Amino acid sequence: MKRRDFVRNMSIAGAGMGLVTPYKIFAQHAPAAKVRLGIIGVGLRGQNHLHNALQRDDVDVVAICDIDPYMLQSARDIITKSGKPMPKVFTGDPHAYRKLLEEKDLQGILIATPWEWHTPMVLDSLAAGVKYVATEVVLGITLQDHWDVVKAAEYHKANVMMLENVCYRQDVMAILQMVRQGLFGELFHMQAGYQHDLRGIKLNDGKPGGGVGVEFGEKAFSEARWRTNHSVHRNADLYPTHGIGPVAEMLNINYGNRFVSLSSFSSKSRGMHEYIVKHGGENHPNAKVKFKLGDMVTTQIKTANEETILLQLDTSSPRPYSLGFRVQGTKGIWMDVNHSIYLEGVSTSSDEWEEAKPYLEKYDHPLWKKYAKDALGAGHGGMDFFVLRAFVEAIKQQTPTPMDVYDAAAWSSITPLSEMSLELGSQTVEFPDFTGGQWMYRENRFE
Repeated sequence: MKRRDFVRNMSIAGAGMGLVTPYKIFAQHAPAAKVRLGIIGVGLRGQNHLHNALQRDDVDVVAICDIDPYMLQSARDIITKSGKPMPKVFTGDPHAYRKLLEEKDLQGILIATPWEWHTPMVLDSLAAGVKYVATEVVLGITLQDHWDVVKAAEYHKANVMMLENVCYRQDVMAILQMVRQGLFGELFHMQAGYQHDLRGIKLNDGKPGGGVGVEFGEKAFSEARWRTNHSVHRNADLYPTHGIGPVAEMLNINYGNRFVSLSSFSSKSRGMHEYIVKHGGENHPNAKVKFKLGDMVTTQIKTANEETILLQLDTSSPRPYSLGFRVQGTKGIWMDVNHSIYLEGVSTSSDEWEEAKPYLEKYDHPLWKKYAKDALGAGHGGMDFFVLRAFVEAIKQQTPTPMDVYDAAAWSSITPLSEMSLELGSQTVEFPDFTGGQWMYRENRFE
């Protein structure tokens, strides 16, 4: 099949699948005083959610599941230290979580497992009758995964929420306030990404947290057991949601706007190989591994309202961490890398950047003003408190989650779409409309 025909056929297929009528959630029960929560995956990320859930008086963690004895024991220690009752523990084989889902009266499920398990675990949770399911990023591996979750959520009239915590970053929420109040004018260009040096792979050397090394797979610790393999076998924007989530909220994606098309570009792959040779030697077995993921993957996105978005994935080069946010409108610009802002007619000089901090303090989001002290120690600068709070409050009030399955699908599907674009020589591919045309009428519920 010619490349042009391939792209055209994929676009037609996506458009056809997008005709599904979106579901509506209705309160079926009275507001709950406490939420009965189950957690599938209590590795390092899951333990963070576990810790935060145990701090809440409105949550009972009634069941946990993991197949790693070390992580399971760490989770037990966290629960014991909290003074809360020990939940039921499920372990033994990769499908032990299905036994957890047989528990009665589960109101919510948190999923914090390797990426390839997210879709099947979400689908099984919905099939078991759980009406609120939250999963760590990403939603799925393939484009079909995303359609399967959307259709299942619609069929079961259930809520699926991605735990995209950067939407709750304090400076991002302040900028969202400014965007909504029109201080940047009409937005026309956004930038973001995931720029994080992940070369220091963790070793499974028996020490808490693991030691830095060049092993991955079975010899590695925590997510290095599975995540690094994606860099070996795939060339794509593997981690788009930290950047695109906040951008999507500012541009009202799925709420009067949507992603229309995407094209991706990839550089050569050198960073991981050179790191392994430097720290493990030329004769180390992993020095022979060829990494498919380019050191820089750049993705350009066009929206229905004619804004442009530039995403960058950079996980294999020496650099400080940054999500590289840039919000640009007809009246001004904010950039998080240099902590700077410029607002026409407001900033004192048109030739110099202005420090953004006073603006971030002035427009601090009401949620942060109210809960900043509660968020201390919650993880990721407090963001983890807010994303869990949003999920729990939706369950308690029997209302839709502020970030829903259509948001999760749109943000996460950037990965398989960018993979497709790169396989086609960086051709432009069309975004499927997961809302079936309802993006034109939906209202943004994100606070």
